[in-house]
Amino acid sequence: MADYDYDLFVIGAGSGGVRAARLTALGGKRVAIAEEFRVGGTCVIRGCVPKKFMVMASEVSYALEIAEGYGWSFENAKFDWPTFLEAKDVEIARLSGIYAANLGKAGVELVHGRAILKDAHTVEIVGKNRTITAEKILIATGGRPWKPEDLPGIEHAITSEEAFHLPELPKRILIAGGGYIAVEFAGIFAGLGVETTLIYRGPNILRGFDDDVRAHLAGEIEKRGIKVILGCQHKSIEKTATGLVNHLENGMTLETDVVMFATGRIPHVKDLGLETAGVELNDEGAIKVDPYSKTTADNIWAIGDVTDRMNLTPVAIREAVAFHQTVYRDNPQHFDYEAVATAVFSQPPVGVVGLTEAEARRSCSKGVDVYVTRFRPMKYAFTGSDERVLMKLVVDADSQRVVGVHIVGPDSPEMIQLAAIAVKAGLTKAQWDATCAVHPTMAEELVTLKEKQTPANMAAG
Repeated sequence: MADYDYDLFVIGAGSGGVRAARLTALGGKRVAIAEEFRVGGTCVIRGCVPKKFMVMASEVSYALEIAEGYGWSFENAKFDWPTFLEAKDVEIARLSGIYAANLGKAGVELVHGRAILKDAHTVEIVGKNRTITAEKILIATGGRPWKPEDLPGIEHAITSEEAFHLPELPKRILIAGGGYIAVEFAGIFAGLGVETTLIYRGPNILRGFDDDVRAHLAGEIEKRGIKVILGCQHKSIEKTATGLVNHLENGMTLETDVVMFATGRIPHVKDLGLETAGVELNDEGAIKVDPYSKTTADNIWAIGDVTDRMNLTPVAIREAVAFHQTVYRDNPQHFDYEAVATAVFSQPPVGVVGLTEAEARRSCSKGVDVYVTRFRPMKYAFTGSDERVLMKLVVDADSQRVVGVHIVGPDSPEMIQLAAIAVKAGLTKAQWDATCAVHPTMAEELVTLKEKQTPANMAAG
């Protein structure tokens, strides 16, 4: 047997890579992990966590507006961007430090630097004059923002990664894109008082989500002051003395201070040396893996966004656990991607789990029953706000299993986590109905929906 420096070498210290490294080291194996930036990866450093802090900061303005309806008054309330940035960066540094400390406690060697594959068992740490051998290698390098590099003036635009570190809060921003990141940052900047425009080339935002969710959210975010332009994209960006002029394909021009592209993310595979190790990519440019995360190289695995299967932090962590169980515990496991709940931290937020209505109609042989309600939540009704909640259950007409839950409104991310348990367990609509409501709450609507959607009440709604 060959003598390697490590039993496992992990490339990328994000959530998935860190979990796999720690579990394997705690199991008695020699493990090292390389990170070219900061420990914590996209989620902790430049994704979910700092974004959620920004969402919470931006929600305060609406909370203050609602509070006035309850008799509160606020004089000289203001937001200071530099103060927020400093507090956010201190917390991110603390979290990154915890990740690094936990690696050390588990016995994992942390290698600071960019690791590239030299062959199937060897990596080089760029610029460090160091090569390392390992019996097995795990690639967990995540993804990076994509923007159209051939667009004239694209050099003047930023992505979500730069948005976390803007030196000053702009007065005007245009965000290109219609997915999670685009609608979340549109809510963030609008909530912080920035004149915000969202432009998307498709017919509606949040492609892949239920059509009722897409339509409802588009209307609600406009109530928050976000200008939404659909079916259009950039022709060019021109820098002038007063700002950035966005020339759009529909003939419109719009001047802003910042242009942010949130037009998708791509697997971070560039210059990793994959070909030298026999690791192949699929047609979409992600690392090709089998259900157990094994690549086309016998001793190399890959997990997380670099495989472009389901790009969510908790999924990468579960893939890491499955990898460890399969490779080091003689307990082959693969993650089940069915009925995984997800949230969009837009304003208002979205929580979904399971099938959209369209997906269910394609997969349920005897059709579907659909239950929908739209209402003004108690908290907002008291203040006169016209913001409305959407709740939707999609039910297999044959088995009566609830196969999809879709919520748009306050606290929907919290509700969907619990609803996901019921969907994953395969509970029927009758079992949902047999659950006693908690009153007065928004969530009680999920167990009190009785009327199926029909063409007649759809038109009335």
